Amino acid sequence: MNRITKVKSLQTSLICRSRVASAKKSYQQQHHYQRPFFTTVSSSTSSTPFVSKPTSLIDNNPKRCVSSFTEPQPTLFDIERFPGGDSGSGSGSDMDNIGRMLSSVAMDDKQLRADVKTMGSILGSTIKQYEGVDILNKVESLRLDAKAWREAGAGRIESKKDECNKIFDSMCNTASSLSNHELKVVCRAFAHFCAIANAAEYHHRARRNAQKLLEYTLDNPEKVGALGSAPDSCGGVLPQLLESGLSPKEIFDTLTTQQVELVLTAHPTEVNRRTLLDKHRRVQNLLTEADEQRSKGATTMFKQKVINDSLKREIGLIWQSDELSRSKPTVQEEAERGTLVVETVLWETVPNFFRKLDATMVEALGEEYSLPLDAAPFKFSSWMGGDRDGNPNVTANVTREVCLRNRIRAAKLIKKDVEEIDGRLSTTFCSDELREKVGDAREPYRVLLGKIIAKLDLTIEWATQELEGLQNGYQTGKKNIQLDEIYLSKKELLDEIRLIHRSLSVTGNALTGGGYVLDLIRNICAFGLTLVPLDVRQESTRHTEALDAITRHLGIGSYSEWDETTKISWLQSELASKRPLIRSEEWNGNPMFSDTVVDTLETFQMIAEQHDDSLNAYVISQATSASDVLAVLLLQIDAGVKSPLRVVPLFETLDDLNGAADTMDTLFSLPAYKGCIDGKQEVMIGYSDSAKDAGRLAASWAQYETQEKLAEVAKKHNVDLVFFHGKGGTVGRGGNPATFKAILAHAPDTINGKFRVTEQGECIFQNFGHPDRAERTLDIYTAAILAEKHTERAKPNEEWRDMMNKISDLSCAAYRKIVRGDERFVPYFRSATPELELSELNIGSRPAKRKASGGVESLRAIPWIFAWTQTRLNLPTWLGVGEAIKEILNSDDGDKLRAMYNEWGSFRTTIDLVEMVLAKSEPSIAQHYDDVLVKDEKAKELGEEIRRIHKDTEDAILDLSSHEKFCESNELLQRILHVRNPYVDCMNVMQAEILMRLRECEDEEEKKRLKDALLISITGISNGMGNTG
Repeated sequence: MNRITKVKSLQTSLICRSRVASAKKSYQQQHHYQRPFFTTVSSSTSSTPFVSKPTSLIDNNPKRCVSSFTEPQPTLFDIERFPGGDSGSGSGSDMDNIGRMLSSVAMDDKQLRADVKTMGSILGSTIKQYEGVDILNKVESLRLDAKAWREAGAGRIESKKDECNKIFDSMCNTASSLSNHELKVVCRAFAHFCAIANAAEYHHRARRNAQKLLEYTLDNPEKVGALGSAPDSCGGVLPQLLESGLSPKEIFDTLTTQQVELVLTAHPTEVNRRTLLDKHRRVQNLLTEADEQRSKGATTMFKQKVINDSLKREIGLIWQSDELSRSKPTVQEEAERGTLVVETVLWETVPNFFRKLDATMVEALGEEYSLPLDAAPFKFSSWMGGDRDGNPNVTANVTREVCLRNRIRAAKLIKKDVEEIDGRLSTTFCSDELREKVGDAREPYRVLLGKIIAKLDLTIEWATQELEGLQNGYQTGKKNIQLDEIYLSKKELLDEIRLIHRSLSVTGNALTGGGYVLDLIRNICAFGLTLVPLDVRQESTRHTEALDAITRHLGIGSYSEWDETTKISWLQSELASKRPLIRSEEWNGNPMFSDTVVDTLETFQMIAEQHDDSLNAYVISQATSASDVLAVLLLQIDAGVKSPLRVVPLFETLDDLNGAADTMDTLFSLPAYKGCIDGKQEVMIGYSDSAKDAGRLAASWAQYETQEKLAEVAKKHNVDLVFFHGKGGTVGRGGNPATFKAILAHAPDTINGKFRVTEQGECIFQNFGHPDRAERTLDIYTAAILAEKHTERAKPNEEWRDMMNKISDLSCAAYRKIVRGDERFVPYFRSATPELELSELNIGSRPAKRKASGGVESLRAIPWIFAWTQTRLNLPTWLGVGEAIKEILNSDDGDKLRAMYNEWGSFRTTIDLVEMVLAKSEPSIAQHYDDVLVKDEKAKELGEEIRRIHKDTEDAILDLSSHEKFCESNELLQRILHVRNPYVDCMNVMQAEILMRLRECEDEEEKKRLKDALLISITGISNGMGNTG
C-alpha cells in the first residue's frame, strides 16, 4: 500500500468514526443532557430549586459521562472536529483541499468553544483531584444559577423580576454558605477558567487571522499575501490608497518617514503573575500545535497524546501555582518584567513584520519601493525605572541601574544574533571595502564578526561592573575597561553590520544579506543598544520646590512666590548665562535643601551622566505653565547635560488642557526656548486624569480641541509638533480596543505620521504577549498612521462645535455634581467598591495615591477605574453622558445631534465606546454590592440615584444611536458577553460576600484567608471583564 492510499484509508476511517460520534451526539441532544461547567457529583449540599442540576454524573462507567465538562478523556483532537468529506473526489490540489478544510474549522467559533470545553474539563478534573468533588458541585451550583439568572433577563425584564430575584437569592445563599476557605477555592476555579478562556480567545484571533490570510492566498494565487487584505492591515490600506489616486511614491514617502513609538509603562493594571502569564502563553502554543496537527487532516494517536498530556500538565501546574504576588515588586523587577516582552516576542517579531511589510510594499507599489534598509517605522521606549511621579521608590540610582540592565540585555541579544551570523558566514570572498578592514583573512566575515563579538563581550562586562558597583558602593575591584573599547552608540555597531550587508550584496550574496544580517540591522534601528530608552517623568511642583530652594540659598527670593512673568524672566536670563546656578557640593548636606529637593537635583545629575540613547524625554506631569517647561530645561543645563532631553509637558486636567495652547504659544514666543528645541516639540495629552476630573465626554472634547489648537500654534511658530498620547487600556482612561478606528478618530492634521502612545499593564501582554498578536498590532498601527495621513475625514463645523461645547458643559456639570459636589459620594465609593482593599494587590511598585491624604482628587486614575470595573458599574465612563444627551435630544437641537452622530466619525466613536461599556455594565450586580456593603442610608440613597442615572443613560444612548439593543452590530462582543457574564456574576456575588466578611473580621488568620480570596476574585473579575484599570 503506497503512502497516498494509506492516507486515504486513514481519512476514510476517521470519517466513519466521525459519523458514529455525530450520531452519538445527536442521541444525547435528543435526550436533553445537562452540560455543566465542571464535573459534578451528588452531594449533601443544598441546591437551588429553581434550576435543574445534574447529579451523579461521575462514576466508574465512562459511558455515563454525558456532560461536556465530564469527558473521561478530554482531548484537543475530538474526532468530530476533523473536517469530513469525500477523500476520493480528487478535485482540487492538495493545498486547495487543506485550505478548504482549514476554512471549515478555523472560521467557525466551534473550534474555540471546543478548545475551551476541553480545557474546562481538564481544569475540572484537576480541581476534583486536589480539592474534591464537593467543591465542584458548589462551583456548578453557582454557575447554573448565574446562567439561569441571565436567561431570565438579569433583572432587566419586569415580568421576570420575581423569578430573577429568587435565582439571585439562591446564588447569594450558596455564596454565604461557603466557608472562608471554600470561598477562596471556588473563586480560584472561576478565575482560572476565565484566564484559560482568555488564552483560547487570544489564540483563536490569531487562528482566524491566519485563516483569512490563507483564504486570501487561495483566492488570489498571484498575490504574495504577506499581510493579507484586511481593511485595517497594510495589505488592505495600500491598494485602497492607490485606488484613491495617490501615487506609489507618495505612499512610499509616507510609509518611510512615519513612525510609531510605543512607550511601555509601569502602570499597575496587569493582575496576573508573570509565572501564570508564561503558563498561559504555553497553553496558546499547545493550541497552535494542535491546529497544525489538525491541518494535516490526520495525526497519530501518539502525537495527540503528547499534546493532550502537555496541556493537562500545564493546567495542572496552573492550579497548583500561587496566583497572588506576595510582595510588591521593586522598580527594578517591575522594569524587567514589563520589558520582558521585548526579549521574548518583539526581538523576533519586529524584523519578521518588517519583512512582510517590505513584501507588501513591493507588491503594491513596485520593485523600486522596497522598505529601506534602516527604516524604523517603530520605536520602543519605557517609563519603567524612569517614572518617579508619585513613586518615591524611583531614585537616581534606580534609574541608573535600570539603564545598565537594559544595556546588558540589549548587548546579549545582539551578541546572540551576531554569533548566529558568524556561524553561517563561512564565505571566503568579500568586497574590497570589507577586505581593507580585515586584511588577508581566509574567512573575512568571521574576522570582523569576531571583533564585534569581543567588543560586545566587553560591553556586557563593563555594564555588569558598573551595575555591581552601584549595588555595593564600588567596594569591589574591577577591570579597567576604557569607553572606547565598548559599544556606547548604535551608530558604530550599525556601520559595521551595514558593511557586512553591503559586501554580501555586491558579491552576489544579496539573498544571504537579506536574512539574519538584515534582521539584525532592523532590530538595532528599532531597539538600539539600550533596548528601550527611558523617559524620566516628574511632577511640576517638584521642580518648583527645587528652584525655590536654590533661589533662597542664593539670597534672591522665593521662586515659588514669584508670579509667572517674573519666573519666565529669571529663567530666561539664567538660560542665557554661562555661570552655573549651583554646584552639587552646595546642596549636599545643606539643611536648606530638603530630601525631596536633593532627590530632584540628583535626578538631573544622573541624567548628565548617561550615555547616548539611555534616556529619551523628560515628561512633566501636572504641567500648567510655560515656566514649568523652562524650569526643567534650566535644571538640565545647570546639571551639565550636554544634549538636554526634550522637555514634554503633560496636560492632564480639564483646565490644563484648555490652557495648553496659550502655554505653548508663550513658550514658542521666547527666543531662549525656541533656540533650544531645534524646531521640534512634543506635548503629552493626559486621557486618564482629564476623564477623572471632568467625565469621559467633556474630557474627550477637550482633548480633541486642545490638539487642534496646539497644532495651529505649532504651525504659526514653524514648529514640528508630535503628540504623546497617555492612554490606558480601558475606555475610562482613553483606551479603544479598535485601534485603527481610534487613530482615524483623532482630529485631522494632528498626527501627521508621528504617533507616540503608552502601552500599559495588561495591554502589553494582550497586544504583544504572543508573536501572532504582536505582528497584528504592529500591522494595525502602521496601516492606521498611513491611512490617517491620506484619508479625508469630516471636520466639525461651527454648529457641531457649539453643540459639543454645550454637551461638554452639561456632562461635566452632571459628572462633577455627583463626584465632587455630593458629600455622600466619597463614603459611598469607599464602601460600595473594593477601592480601599486594592492596595493589597501587589501589582505595582508605586502607591495608589500621589499623596497619602486626600479623597478622590488625589486618587490615581487606575484605582479609580479599577474599583468601578470590579462592581460592574463602570461609573467614570458614562456618568454625565446620559444627562447631556437626553437634554439635547429633548430640545430643538435633537435632530442636529442625531445628524452629528451619523456624520461625524470622531463623535460617533466616542458614543459607541460609551455604548460598549454600558453593554458590559450590570447595575443589578452593583446594587448587590450596595445591599451587602453600604451601611449608611444616605449613601444607599445615592447608589439608587446613580443607578437611575445609569438607566437614563442607557435609554439616551440607544435613542441617539437608534439601536434596539447595545452593540447590536457587534456579534463577537455579544457572544463573548453571553458566555462570560455568568462566570463573572458568580465572582461578583462571592466578592461582595468576601468584602463583607473581611470588613467585619477580627481574627488575623481568617482575615489573611479572606484577603487571599478577595484578591483572587479581583483577578478573576479582571480576567472575565478583559481589563482592570
